[in-house]
Amino acid sequence: MWRSRNTRDGTTVVCIACGTSLPRSEAREYDKHGNRWERHGKSFEHLCKECYRGLCHQPRGELEALLIDVEETAAVDAERTSALDPEVETERAPTGDSETGTDRDLESQAAFLSQYARMVEERYGPADESDRDP
Repeated sequence: MWRSRNTRDGTTVVCIACGTSLPRSEAREYDKHGNRWERHGKSFEHLCKECYRGLCHQPRGELEALLIDVEETAAVDAERTSALDPEVETERAPTGDSETGTDRDLESQAAFLSQYARMVEERYGPADESDRDP
C-alpha cells in the first residue's frame, strides 16, 4: 500500500493555538479566510487535532477582514494619541511592576473590544435586542 505524500517528507509544523510542534501529517490546516478547499495562491497555518476540534467550524464571512480593520484602526489611534501627548508613553513605561503591564494589557483589550463593537455597529447596524438568546 502506498503511503500518503504528507508523511514522507517528515515536515514539522507548529500549532498556531497552543504552540505545540507536531508532524505535518498529524496537523490540520487552518485557512484564515475560512475556505481551505480553495488552495490556489495560499499558504496555510496549522493546528493540532485537539485545538482544531475546539474551533467553531461555522462560516466566518467577513470576520477576518473586520478584525484586521479593527487592529489597523487601533494602531492608528494609538499612534495619534502618543503623537498628541508624548508624555503618555513615558508615564506608561514599564517600571518593573507586573501589575502595570497587566493594566496596560487590559486597557489594550478594552480599546480593541470597544473599536470592534463600534465597527460592527457601523457595518451591520445596532444589535437588536430581539436577536439575543434568553
